Amino acid sequence: MKRILYIILGCLLTSIGAVILQHGEVMTGGTAGLSLLLSYASDLPFGLVFFLVNVPFYVLSIIFMGWNFTVSTILSVTLLSVMTGLDKWLPAFEIPMSVGAVVGGVFIGFGLSIMFMNRASLGGSNIVALILQKKLGWNPGKLNFLFDFVVVLYGFYSIGVLNGALSVLSIMVTSSIISHFKQKIGASNQSAKEKEASPSVEGTVATS
Repeated sequence: MKRILYIILGCLLTSIGAVILQHGEVMTGGTAGLSLLLSYASDLPFGLVFFLVNVPFYVLSIIFMGWNFTVSTILSVTLLSVMTGLDKWLPAFEIPMSVGAVVGGVFIGFGLSIMFMNRASLGGSNIVALILQKKLGWNPGKLNFLFDFVVVLYGFYSIGVLNGALSVLSIMVTSSIISHFKQKIGASNQSAKEKEASPSVEGTVATS
């Protein structure tokens, strides 16, 4: 129950960050950034696009991270899609781009860190980053920055140089916060791996 509450909190913080970035006309990276670009281009709701873009990554998640993580991720993506969709009911407001970049990046950084520490993610590049940390011990914050930076580079063309530069600042803020918690994220993944292995070990002992 405690883990579920933490995942909900992580989704809430991340959705607030996404809404702040959207109103500040600042991009984020990864599948969220790609979804924003597609949302701008197609006029489809961000939540719907974000959910659909993540579907192919669930196969990777099942193979490398297991069903527990995958189900948590699917529920988290769905929850975030619903939460960001509530933005249309809020009064119209604008946020200065520089403020939106930093504040939005902080909210997303803490939101994702909480989710990673509780064995959940928001799909896409999050899944890839956690797989590479689990298998190779790579820093998930730096990996997220790399994936996010690629998407933001593509977004320079559609949102302009200033917005693109502030988007890079935003993902730097997000990735630095995730990197700060990398030890706890790694410990959480290791703990989950040991729990998955323990039944088979017990079964071997019982058989012998």
